[in-house]
Amino acid sequence: MKILLVLLALALSSGDALAQQDRRQDDRRRQMKDEERERMREDLRDVYRERERQGRPERPRQMSAEERAKLRRDIEDTNRDLRRK
Repeated sequence: MKILLVLLALALSSGDALAQQDRRQDDRRRQMKDEERERMREDLRDVYRERERQGRPERPRQMSAEERAKLRRDIEDTNRDLRRK
């Protein structure tokens, strides 16, 4: 009777061990090659760079001193007109 229990325990435990070995082999097959992984990283970098370029508005150019003075005068004139009304 004890021999049957030992054989049953061995049979059940060996099934788990064999299943784990198969899983390890499947994992190795699924792993990417270094070249594929590097290519994927580069593709993702390109996508992120392109998104940044599209989302960022162009930087406005610096105004000259004359343009700043004219803008300042226009704003002051507009403020005076608003206070009158």
